[in-house]
Amino acid sequence: MTRKRRMFQIDIPEEAVAPPAPSGNSARRGPMASAIAENAEALQARKTAAEQIREENDALAHEFVALREAGHVVQRLPLDQVHCAMLVRDRMPGEDVELGELVTSIRDTGLSNPIRVLPRPDGGGYELVQGYRRLGAYRVLYQETEAEDWAEIPALIMPGAPDVAGLYRRMVDENVIRKDLSFAEMARAAQVYAEDPSTSVSTAHDAVAELFQSAPYSKRSYIRLFAVMLEHLGEVLFYPTEIPRALGIELGRALKTSPDLARRIAETLKPMAGRDPDEEIAVLRELVGIGHPAPPAREPAERKGRASRTKTTFHIRSNAGQVKCTAAQGRLEIKVDRDFSSIERKRLEQAITALIDGLE
Repeated sequence: MTRKRRMFQIDIPEEAVAPPAPSGNSARRGPMASAIAENAEALQARKTAAEQIREENDALAHEFVALREAGHVVQRLPLDQVHCAMLVRDRMPGEDVELGELVTSIRDTGLSNPIRVLPRPDGGGYELVQGYRRLGAYRVLYQETEAEDWAEIPALIMPGAPDVAGLYRRMVDENVIRKDLSFAEMARAAQVYAEDPSTSVSTAHDAVAELFQSAPYSKRSYIRLFAVMLEHLGEVLFYPTEIPRALGIELGRALKTSPDLARRIAETLKPMAGRDPDEEIAVLRELVGIGHPAPPAREPAERKGRASRTKTTFHIRSNAGQVKCTAAQGRLEIKVDRDFSSIERKRLEQAITALIDGLE
């Protein structure tokens, strides 16, 4: 016998029905679920931040590489990787008597202006473009101290293939701006520019026109006359950079009109192996026939006082060769191509004592 199921019809109000459970983060979670969700959100935030930092670093790296390739980033280069073969320097041959002051300045205050170089085509280091004296000062400091601080020099590596003519003009412009380049050195720059097969000129006359385009006509003519002087007497003169402008001009003109003058100057100067700049200039004045210069005008007190505090540098010749002497307050420096450490100490002390006593 089958039992009948009873059905009850019950009316339930709509407001009594519970709403469906919300989904997503708004769902009510237990402590463990909340911790997992928060940890996932933190990991995602860190991942996003790391990606942003990586993108910024990539952008900075590309910018740095672009600046470095454009020659705007200072790099430290080992001294033995910097060569000076491509450009013949506009400084006259021989020891730079002013290098000691630059060495002292760099030692005390550091290098304010890096040198400029070009990569060598063979990959064997770099060729110097600007900063010959700065490079020389670093080499002196490293030789004297052997400190690693001076083993490398700050440099800007210039991009592109070398434009030799442009590099010569740049080198000359830099030195002329310093306002301490003598007429003999400017003439020397014109000579080496004309001798370089990479340039488009073959005479010093034309080289002056290219190298010193911004100079007045009168200055270019003076440089050309000094070039004539160097052409005839370059191997005879010990101190061409000490020759005053007026004497160099007259000497250049006289050499152009009197071919025998160069021979007479050479015959007079060669026996004077130990001459100083004043003696050499006196011979030139006498043979050119312009007499002695007028007494110099009195210098301003400020300049005169400043000059009295500077050191005195001069050259002499000895059996050991040319000797550079620098005298200053409380210091006398002698430089000659000789190893003084090989001399017996007692003998060296006696020689120095005799020198000091002889000055009294």
